[in-house]
Amino acid sequence: MSFSFFKPSRPKSPQELVKAIKNSLMALDSKTVAEVQSLKKALEEVEKNFVTLKLMLCGDGEVEPNMDQVSQLTLDICKEDVLPLLIHKLPILGWEGRKDLVHCWSMLLKQKFGSTCCCVEYLENHSELLDFLVVCYDNKEIALNCGNMLRECIKLPTLAKYILESPSFELFFKYVELPNFDVASDAFSTFKDLLTKHETAVSEFLTAHYDEFFEQYEKLLTSSNYVTRRQSLKLISEFLLESPNSHIMKRYIVEVRYLKVMMTLLKVFVANPNKPREIKVILAKNHERLLDLLQNLSPGKGADDDQFEEEKELIIKEIDRVSRMPNLE
Repeated sequence: MSFSFFKPSRPKSPQELVKAIKNSLMALDSKTVAEVQSLKKALEEVEKNFVTLKLMLCGDGEVEPNMDQVSQLTLDICKEDVLPLLIHKLPILGWEGRKDLVHCWSMLLKQKFGSTCCCVEYLENHSELLDFLVVCYDNKEIALNCGNMLRECIKLPTLAKYILESPSFELFFKYVELPNFDVASDAFSTFKDLLTKHETAVSEFLTAHYDEFFEQYEKLLTSSNYVTRRQSLKLISEFLLESPNSHIMKRYIVEVRYLKVMMTLLKVFVANPNKPREIKVILAKNHERLLDLLQNLSPGKGADDDQFEEEKELIIKEIDRVSRMPNLE
């Protein structure tokens, strides 16, 4: 004899789940947020729907997700304009809801309906959502969640290219120096991905915005914050060494206005016993100009004169040695 008085609830279809998610997020309006009990109940409904969303996208560890359902779910999320709600309601969500959303966001960007990545295409057509995620670094409560979501977006070339060329990209020069260490570190991780994930897009961006970019970047390389200076130096040595950026490095390495900064960067290049051939060629071809500029370079105010001169002399000797190496034409 069965003592069950209730039938187990029927699993929601993708369409039903999307509708439930949309309604629960829309319920987080200003009136609900202002009333403690109403907000608590509304957030519980959102979190319950997010758990179901995660199960449908990822399975439960024992049962694999139904890919037909996942495809339909992704399509309906885009058709019902749920992506903007996921992003704009993020500041209201609780810790658990944000965590589940970030996980689901990563999965949604990977899903296809037929040959189309619906969510990626949606973001391409609603690029203001990417700008919103960037400016969320101003809100330390959700900055790390938005950072994770942004880095998932940056894996896609079209989305990364948009952020690079958007006015919001300039905000990263501020965000990487925020007083909150965790937020600043996360912003730097996103900044690094933007400058290293897609070589061709980065090369095109640096070519088109050379002066504006390096004027801002110089501030990071000369920052009063040691961590910022160290991270920025390491990063510039990475992206300038990418093959598509060789013309950028050739221009940067011989510019007088960046020479004091380049002293530090040259130490990285010159001191490396396994210098890439491309670096050797650039140093050799530009050795006369570099040596002339270095000979006339004096330490900045407050700098250690003896150490500066010693380092300069080492760099000069190494550039001179490299310039006399055979087969570098």
